[in-house]
Amino acid sequence: MDQSDVGNDIEKILLTSEDLGKKLDEMAARIDEDYAGRDLLLVGVLKGAVMVMADLSRRLHHPIAMDWMAVSSYGSGTKSSGVVRILKDLDTDLTGRNVLIVEDIIDSGLTLSWLVSNLRSRGPASVEIASMLRKPDAAQADVEVKYLGYDIPNEFVVGFGLDYAENYRNLPFVATLAPHVYGG
Repeated sequence: MDQSDVGNDIEKILLTSEDLGKKLDEMAARIDEDYAGRDLLLVGVLKGAVMVMADLSRRLHHPIAMDWMAVSSYGSGTKSSGVVRILKDLDTDLTGRNVLIVEDIIDSGLTLSWLVSNLRSRGPASVEIASMLRKPDAAQADVEVKYLGYDIPNEFVVGFGLDYAENYRNLPFVATLAPHVYGG
């Protein structure tokens, strides 16, 4: 899927496929260096992290294990409810494992802060975060991100795993939507 497939739904491309690929290369090199000779479990947060997880994992140069979680703190709206629910838990025992949470984007940080605390309570050797995007202006919780792609403005974005009404996830870039798409 590319921009021509979505017509005038895209207002502005913020990060191209090339931008994302270059940053993933840099992140993977740092992760490889930091975890050389150690086990590593990547924990992807569904659904948005699928693209980041797939592309990041293929750039790593040592064996890794993967698992997935689905958590929700959103009701029917777009604002966090503050209550986190585990929709799909890990299949892997974290005891003594080095865990790297892989995220597509950090908005408020509230859900991710809860997730880090939850995973640390399971006895891992370490828990760190890798995220392709972060919105510093939207932060409501202090979350330490060890591997960060880009800080972006507090705008609603789609592509590279990010969706609007379950659409646009498979765009190979990150973009803002035109207001006519969401009634803005």
